Amino acid sequence: MIIYHLVPYVLQVCFMPKVLMVVARDGFRDEELFKTREELEAAGHEVVVASDAVGLCKGKLGGSVRAELALCDAKEKDFDALVFVGGPGAAGFFDDDVAHGLAKDFFRAEKPVAAICIAPCILARAGLLRGRNATVWSGPEYVRILKEEGAKYTGKDVEVASNMITASGPHAARDFGKAVAKRLG
Repeated sequence: MIIYHLVPYVLQVCFMPKVLMVVARDGFRDEELFKTREELEAAGHEVVVASDAVGLCKGKLGGSVRAELALCDAKEKDFDALVFVGGPGAAGFFDDDVAHGLAKDFFRAEKPVAAICIAPCILARAGLLRGRNATVWSGPEYVRILKEEGAKYTGKDVEVASNMITASGPHAARDFGKAVAKRLG
C-alpha cells in the first residue's frame, strides 16, 4: 500500500524538468534570478545555477547565490530549458562563445531558450533572434543591439516566439518565470 503512494512522488522527482539559469558572477539582477526561480520551482521544475565559474555570485542589489556549475561544463542534454538572467554583469556574456554555443544547442534541440533584461542581447548576438519578436530592457543601446541583429523589438514585458522567451526587466520577472514554466509544460 505504501508503495502505491510513493509512485507519484518518485515519478515527479525522476521526471522533474531541469532548468539551467545562467548568472554573472558579479552584477546579476536579484529579482530576475530569485523571482523567476521561485516561479519555476513552484511549477515543479528543478533549477541549477551556472556562471563562468563555480562559486559565489553577487547580485546588483546585494543578494547572492552559489553557481553549482561552470558554464563551460553545462550540456544541453542535461537540461530542459536555458535561462539567461540580466543585470549589468550579463553584458559579459554578449560576445561569449560558450554562452552562444550553449544557447544554439538548446535552440537546435527545440528546448526553451529564455533571457531577461539586457540578456536578450546574448541571444541576439548568437543569431537566435533574427526575424523573431523579442523584447529587452528599454535602454537604447540594448534595443539597438536587438534591431541590428535582426530581431523585431516589441517593447512588451514578456515576448514568447516559439521556444524563445524574452523579458524586459525585473518588473517582469514573475511573468517571465511563468512563461518559461508554461513552455516546459
